[in-house]
Amino acid sequence: MSLLRVRDLPSPNQRDRAAGSSIDMIVLHYTGMRSAEEAIARLRDPEAAVSAHYVVDEDGAVLRLVREERRAAHAGVSFWRGRGDVNERSIGIELVNPGHEFGYRDFPVLQLAAVCDLCLEILSRHAIPARNIVGHGDVAPERRQDPGERFDWHALACNGVGLWPERVPDLGSGNAVRDAASLRDVRAALAIIGYRVAPEGPLDPALSAVLRAFQRHWRPQAVNGQADSGTLARLLAVARMCGA
Repeated sequence: MSLLRVRDLPSPNQRDRAAGSSIDMIVLHYTGMRSAEEAIARLRDPEAAVSAHYVVDEDGAVLRLVREERRAAHAGVSFWRGRGDVNERSIGIELVNPGHEFGYRDFPVLQLAAVCDLCLEILSRHAIPARNIVGHGDVAPERRQDPGERFDWHALACNGVGLWPERVPDLGSGNAVRDAASLRDVRAALAIIGYRVAPEGPLDPALSAVLRAFQRHWRPQAVNGQADSGTLARLLAVARMCGA
């Protein structure tokens, strides 16, 4: 039996999901504001028109702003595994953290534990595959980077939440490939995982943004937007877990 306690604090920024839609994603965010109070006020401000289903504070306290069966406004313009409009199919969880703009810091253990417990409860209610538990930066890499490289995706996966490739050696940040021919398999692997990428072309800003998103999630040691040896090893391992 879960000991997770959830307090309701409804946001007006919600609406019905489309008829026949099903929930098959969890999207994790950071609030990216100076304080929890400021973030919660914005998520409940009708003029801001943004929200999330849950907010998890740094002490592990959990607020529910939108009930799961309803649609929250958390992902914006987004894409994952061949489909846009991620809000229609997902549950959004905001973690209180000032983010890269206001002094990005580690996520406390109590907060991570609460997020893990919350995700496990959500998974008990919805058929969400591990590969569909992602960050805002994964579904909108050109404009978002949360929850970022300090979020411990590995720890969540060890507890049954999300995907993580084990026993992949770190091959370092050298030998990056940039030409179109060498990047064809890189682009294909990113697409298999779920990212929106063009199938052909040399290294460009759009591909670098997607590589940084992948690195923040699965190779946080070096977020450089390059298809280097260490990134390629981790990328191919994750793609294999997704059916490549």
